[in-house]
Amino acid sequence: MTRVRILCISGSLRRDSYNWRLLQAAGELASVEAELVLWEQLKVLPPFDEDDEPTPPAAVRAFREAIDAAGALLIATPEYNASVPGQLKNALDWASRPYETNVLRGKPVAVIGASPGRSGAAGAQAELRTVLTRIGAQVLKGGFTLPHAVDQFDQHGSLVPAHQAPLRQVLARLTRAAQQHDQSLAQALAIAV
Repeated sequence: MTRVRILCISGSLRRDSYNWRLLQAAGELASVEAELVLWEQLKVLPPFDEDDEPTPPAAVRAFREAIDAAGALLIATPEYNASVPGQLKNALDWASRPYETNVLRGKPVAVIGASPGRSGAAGAQAELRTVLTRIGAQVLKGGFTLPHAVDQFDQHGSLVPAHQAPLRQVLARLTRAAQQHDQSLAQALAIAV
């Protein structure tokens, strides 16, 4: 079977954020069936503007193409003021609008998150799942929270062993969901022909 391409997006713009580290750890823990690709261009997306929907900026087109080329998305979100970071919500608005060109519709998505506090960004994850569901993404139930993230990476930046198995489980479920989604699309195309 072909490897599943999973596009990884961090809601944090800070290069060495806990959520970037979490995505890097996911890349180390992923099975051979998955290829994780970090998308590092969140900060170049302009603010969403309906006037630009007919001819979106180049950065938006590149973002949509990256999502379209992926079998699934893995989104790591921090929690800012009990919510999803604005730049992440902005990116999702661009990806899902206009409705006819929504590249997130039906796309398998897993939501994970890390925070220095005790919640592990659970509030932002819940809000993000609501937004993604409304957009039409296939959002995996559950997820992965990493509370007290400052203590959850070793001196080499690797995720401590206690959290590796739960993150591997999320990745395995996401990979399976993407494989099933691809099979469903292939069957639909075969029927249409």
